[in-house]
Amino acid sequence: MREAITQYGCPEIFNTDQGCQFTSQEFTGLLNDHRIQISMDGTGCWRANVFVDRLWRSLQSEEVYLHAFETVRAAQQGLERYLTFYNRT
Repeated sequence: MREAITQYGCPEIFNTDQGCQFTSQEFTGLLNDHRIQISMDGTGCWRANVFVDRLWRSLQSEEVYLHAFETVRAAQQGLERYLTFYNRT
């Protein structure tokens, strides 16, 4: 989170589920220190991750499994290509 804030600035609101990594004093304190509003879905709320889970499933089946990337750089380029396509269509 610190890296994201440094690189991209502070969002107005941060939405997550109620997992222990997101409810810790260290994490919520960081958000509060930067005046970022906190929004939490219920514990185990399936709706919270359904779109991200679907994206990762599509990414795996349509890009990762179809290309046997031989280097980290090749994988980065493939993922960048796929995500650019995904975000533009």
